[in-house]
Amino acid sequence: MSLAVQQLGVRRGSDLAIEAVSFELQSGSLTALVGPNGAGKSTLLQAIAGQLPLESGSIQLDGRHLTLPLARRQLALMPQRGEIAWAFPITVQELVGLGRLVAARPGCCDVEAALQRVGLAALAKRRLDQLSGGQQQRALLARTLVQPAQVLLLDEPCAAIDPPARTALLQVMGQLRDAGLTLLVSSHDWGLDLDAYDRVLVLDRRLLADGTPQQVRRALGDLRVGNHRCG
Repeated sequence: MSLAVQQLGVRRGSDLAIEAVSFELQSGSLTALVGPNGAGKSTLLQAIAGQLPLESGSIQLDGRHLTLPLARRQLALMPQRGEIAWAFPITVQELVGLGRLVAARPGCCDVEAALQRVGLAALAKRRLDQLSGGQQQRALLARTLVQPAQVLLLDEPCAAIDPPARTALLQVMGQLRDAGLTLLVSSHDWGLDLDAYDRVLVLDRRLLADGTPQQVRRALGDLRVGNHRCG
């Protein structure tokens, strides 16, 4: 399912946090959304998910405006890990099952299938506070997968986890892309992990660069050189 964002503007308080952002993601693609702290990455994901009002612009899924209920059901937002109370006394299976409360409709992936998909089936009965950081991120992803969404918005899923866990999570995201889902993933990572993505969007309130990882690295290099020359 394609996602089209046109001239999006989003206000946080009295300030524009996002201004005139436009891009289109094709079905079955894995896209990184990178930028410094305060660039507006979480704001953009929350606005696309319908959690924040738009100051301007529009969002469409396969040509349907997101004001239509059928289109809205096709989006699911995975929050940042820090937003979850991991000491809460429930199991992995129960956490994932909470996703069904958000959208218990035909077409949802069942809890067992979601856990299998992210490689956590063997930990279904484990309490949340017994999970590693990487396992917590995969549990959150499984909770997202039980919703009937074709477009997944993942907010910093690779933050504060070790390299092997990050590699495993990137592999899971690649498998979801290969299964036809469309993923937009916010990240602080400017390193080699970007090569796991089909496309990179660089955001700092406005869209600064858009292309393959190699194209974006070249564009940012040219931008830095140009700024240096101007200085």
